[in-house]
Amino acid sequence: MIIKIISIYVRLRFGYIPPEMRYFYYDTYYCNIVQWKYFFRDYIIKKPYKEIAFDGEFAPELQFALPFAYWHYKNGTLKKTKASRFTNELYFFSPDHEEAFDIRTNEGNYNFETPRILYSHNYDMKKWLPVPLKETYQNDIYVFDKPILVIANRYNMEWDGPPISFYSLDILSYMISRLKNDYTIIYNRPRPKDITGDNSAIYDLNEFEWLQNEHPDVILMEDLWKENRAKAKTFNHLQLMVYANTSHFLSTHGGTSCLASYFGGKNLILSKRGPEAYFGCYQKLYPKLSGATIFHAKTDEEVKALVEKHFVINH
Repeated sequence: MIIKIISIYVRLRFGYIPPEMRYFYYDTYYCNIVQWKYFFRDYIIKKPYKEIAFDGEFAPELQFALPFAYWHYKNGTLKKTKASRFTNELYFFSPDHEEAFDIRTNEGNYNFETPRILYSHNYDMKKWLPVPLKETYQNDIYVFDKPILVIANRYNMEWDGPPISFYSLDILSYMISRLKNDYTIIYNRPRPKDITGDNSAIYDLNEFEWLQNEHPDVILMEDLWKENRAKAKTFNHLQLMVYANTSHFLSTHGGTSCLASYFGGKNLILSKRGPEAYFGCYQKLYPKLSGATIFHAKTDEEVKALVEKHFVINH
């Protein structure tokens, strides 16, 4: 009955919305209703009871599941968390965290036990708090003469097709040439063995050897992992430590851009396609993660313009 009522309400109120977007509105209201049943335990009793499990993709985990778990921790109601491999350091606050899942799934995104799933027309969320990853993982190890700028790239299957939102060799060469005098540039594109896989195949951009030959001043995150001066427990742990000392990011669509948005400063996101733009995620949601200033580019030309305007220091 509840599902039918929500469906009718969404159709009547948002009938002008494209059908492929309308179900996100339905999901938003359904998530709200599910939370009603926990009112007394969350606001009156307030004893540890909440067990949160999430095996969806990296972006929605960072956007919704992790801040939901942190809210319960601060509320005194968090009992246990379950997530994918290499997530212990993300859930540093959890009294009992289990790395229970070997793979991330699209089906896992639709966890209606969280206050939101995927995209929404309304990001005024209760039971959601930004997680202080920057404050937790700042260190005096990854410090350089010039401020750090992280280029967080990806080259994955997107929507069951070829890569769409990624920094090509041409745009990488442009950004590095324009920024290398102002920053210590660290390039990060994790190898499949270093992260928990999902339903997106990872391809080879053939940029690592190219970077070493053409731009030897650029530091590769994977080289920092090989050295592991900070004795990080996992590649994800290392990312958190490096990112925590960074206030300038050039990132790409998905979990890559979401993680970079957790550390304040500036984050330029290349996203050429996806519901995020339709729902204003980059303006309404991503800044909530840390107070970061977010710039969204839909094309390589927009990337260049935003780099010149907001990242180049010595023009």
